[in-house]
Amino acid sequence: MNNHLQNKICVLVVDDETSARRRLAQFLSDETDVEIIGECKNGLEASIEIERLAPDLVFLDVEMPERNGLEVVEHIGVERMPATIFATAYDHYALPAFDANAIDYLLKPFDQTRFIKSMTKARNWIRMGNLAEYRTQLSAVLTNLGNTKKYPDRMLVRAGESQQLIKTSDILYIAAEGNYIRLHTLSGSYQMRERMLGIIDQLNPQTFRRVHRSHIVNLDHVKKLLPWFGGDSLIMMSDGCRLTLTRNFREALKDFA
Repeated sequence: MNNHLQNKICVLVVDDETSARRRLAQFLSDETDVEIIGECKNGLEASIEIERLAPDLVFLDVEMPERNGLEVVEHIGVERMPATIFATAYDHYALPAFDANAIDYLLKPFDQTRFIKSMTKARNWIRMGNLAEYRTQLSAVLTNLGNTKKYPDRMLVRAGESQQLIKTSDILYIAAEGNYIRLHTLSGSYQMRERMLGIIDQLNPQTFRRVHRSHIVNLDHVKKLLPWFGGDSLIMMSDGCRLTLTRNFREALKDFA
């Protein structure tokens, strides 16, 4: 623990959403034995700052650009990872693994009552010296997720004033639109507040591949590939749409027959 802060719990807040970091900072400001020593907006920054600052506790977003929360843990190593409370908007495969191994998490939007319970558990890990048990549980989470990750066959999307379930198999391709993405499906197109890195992690890599910084394709709806300029390729989709496979993403379709 960082003695220069007189035995306060030194916290690093990691989340790519500014509003989420502010919300956690607001909650933490009420904790008299806590000191925020840093904030990070992506997983790469988090890996660097965890090693540099050696915090006692990390609030770690699961879905982030550059490197997601679980990849941060893998990079640092379970034995060197500080006590961690994960944060997520909703992760369909991670939450059961956290629950089964008593690893704590916060669902967005953050609720103060749940936050207080999480802080109580974190204090127990840190003050009572229970990090060995915690790290055993964290290792089990990573193992379980590596063995049992499942991908949804349906997604809930907004359609006007209502929400609609669509089959992932009906998605032709996905296009980036600033801070949003657009799902182009057999039944129409739907906008979602999500990023390319976030959505690709939710989709089965056996079926969905990123072929461009702005496009993800469903291999089942790829009709053919044609040579294009500068080493790129032209992807002909089943609906007649043409997309570009850039050289940077050529590996994505190396096994496509």
